[in-house]
Formats: sequence, C-alpha cells, structure tokens
Amino acid sequence: MKASFSDKMFYTFNYTMLTLIGLSCLLPLLHIVSLSFSESHAIHSGFVSIWPVGWELESYRVLFDNTRVIPALWNSVQITVVGTVLSMIATTLTAYPLSRNYFYGRRVFTLAMVFTMMFGSGLIPHYLVMKQYGLIDSYWVLWLPSLINTYNVLVMRTFFDNIPEEIDEAGRMDGCGEWTHLIRIVLPLSMPVIATLTLFNAVGYWNSFMNVLIYINDTEKYNLMVMIQQMIKKDSVLSEVMALQPGDIADVTGEGIKAAGIMVVVIPMLIIYPFLQRYFVKGVMLGSVKG
Repeated sequence: MKASFSDKMFYTFNYTMLTLIGLSCLLPLLHIVSLSFSESHAIHSGFVSIWPVGWELESYRVLFDNTRVIPALWNSVQITVVGTVLSMIATTLTAYPLSRNYFYGRRVFTLAMVFTMMFGSGLIPHYLVMKQYGLIDSYWVLWLPSLINTYNVLVMRTFFDNIPEEIDEAGRMDGCGEWTHLIRIVLPLSMPVIATLTLFNAVGYWNSFMNVLIYINDTEKYNLMVMIQQMIKKDSVLSEVMALQPGDIADVTGEGIKAAGIMVVVIPMLIIYPFLQRYFVKGVMLGSVKG
C-alpha cells in the first residue's frame, strides 16, 4: 500500500525526532569516551569533542594503579551478582503461586503486595529498622529490602498467567509436580521476562548509590558508583593521585581520570545488554501450542 503524503510527513517527523533524541543520549557518552582516551594537552586546550585526540591509555593506567577502583569494582560485582540472583529467585517463587488459579487466597496476597506500592516508611524509620536488625555496614542492607519488587512480581505473574493452559495440563498428565513444572516447563517458556527483569535488577544494583552512601559506613565496602562520584565531586582528584605517585603521572589530567572512571562504570552494562537483548524480542511462545 502506497503511503500518503500525511503518512510520509509523519514518518519524517517521527524519524527526525527519534534521531535527535538518540543523538542527545549518544553525544555526551562519546565525549566522555574521547576525554578518557585523549592526551592531556588536548584536554587542557579544549580540543576534544566526540573523537579522541592523541589516543592514549594513561588515564586508565593511573586510575587502576593509583586509586581504589579495583576493590570498588569487585564490591559492585558482589552487590550486583548476589543481589540479582537472590531477587530473581524470590520474585519467581512469589510470582508462580500467585499465577495459579488453585492457590487459595492469591487475590488477598496480591492486593497486600500492591498496597506496599502506595505507601512507604520513609528514610529515617527505614534506617532505624535496618540498624535494629544489625544490617548497617553490611551488604544485606542492600539485598534484603530489595529482595522482592512488587512491580517485577506483577509483571512475572502476568507472564505466567499468559502461558496456555494446554501446556499446564500436558505437564500434569505427564506427572509433573509443582517444582518440576516450574523448572522444566514454566521457566524455559519465560526467558523473555526473566531476561528483562534480570537486566532491571542488575542495573538497579549496579547503580546503587544513595543506599550505599546512607547505610554503608566502611569506605572499604564502597561500590564503584560511590567511589567514582566522590572522585568526580573532588576537584583535587589529580593532586591526590599525584601525592601517591609523584612524577609518574605528569601526562594525565583530572578530567581524563574522571572520564575513565565513568567509562569503567558504564562499560559492564553495555557488555551485558547485547547478550540479553535477543530475549526481549524473541517470540518464545510462538508455535508452542498447536491445534
């Protein structure tokens, strides 16, 4: 069907706006990448835009050799991996029974969970509760309160609800119990929602900032996000690094080190996303039920 003039105008406007929005997100990232790989004199002179000038890795070398970025990176990996695994297990085990029609009281439990989305305890009561349980200065203070996200549970429960009943009945006829049915039938069919929620949880834990800043007092347990934020906040970052290794980092700038730190924060999520992207668009249910 041939597109009308109004359709062409709409498509042109739509593509133009999407392109501008995409560039507004991409250009700042390209600028940070360029700063992290550029020579110090180019950064000082303001010649760096979206393409590196000089192409060198001194900023990264100084960042990894003279700051606590590696311990902070390890802390972030611990927080993200353990938190994501625990959250996905808890979310799955909560959503599955709520999706079963024969689960007694599932409507009551669902309404109780939705109620928690409308009201919050506030920062100070939450802090006092965490302190009362002895979770301050422990990563459990990050994991336990975020173990179950009501929105994620509702999304997964809805996906489980959409699995055709014929599949459930076929599994029951083959003698599947609840655990076997969940692990061998439901979860393989639910990879799109599992991948999506895994990415949401991983990004949330990786970007943990306020909770770490409030509940973690030991600087040795700071994650990468807090460490990089403090580095960016301090204008004296280069002088502090030079005090540790004087004369060895004359060819770097504070802006270059900060940019390198930002890239260390961003790169892991950019690496993980392509591996999960295919599940977002994969029609895993297509053809699973044949008439």
